[in-house]
Amino acid sequence: MNASQKSAELISIDSIKTVTIPLCVHVKQTVEQYFLHLNGHDAVGLHAMVIAEVEKPLLQATLEHSGYNQTKAAKALGLSRSTLRKKLEFYGLS
Repeated sequence: MNASQKSAELISIDSIKTVTIPLCVHVKQTVEQYFLHLNGHDAVGLHAMVIAEVEKPLLQATLEHSGYNQTKAAKALGLSRSTLRKKLEFYGLS
């Protein structure tokens, strides 16, 4: 067996594994892309923008997971129910 045949065997479909990429890696890559698109302009309000982009889908997914039970969702998120309600209203999810 030559080297190219051996490599092909190592990269067979059966051997492909699912790799989970941490959220922090996605966020870092996305922020780096954002900076590239600024073309030298200053970033303004970056923290608030990133938090809003992450927080809204986090709230949505947690609500869905909890069966839209706000008490369970708040507990899962580590928030008080009133704080969760404020955030839901802020993002138009109430």
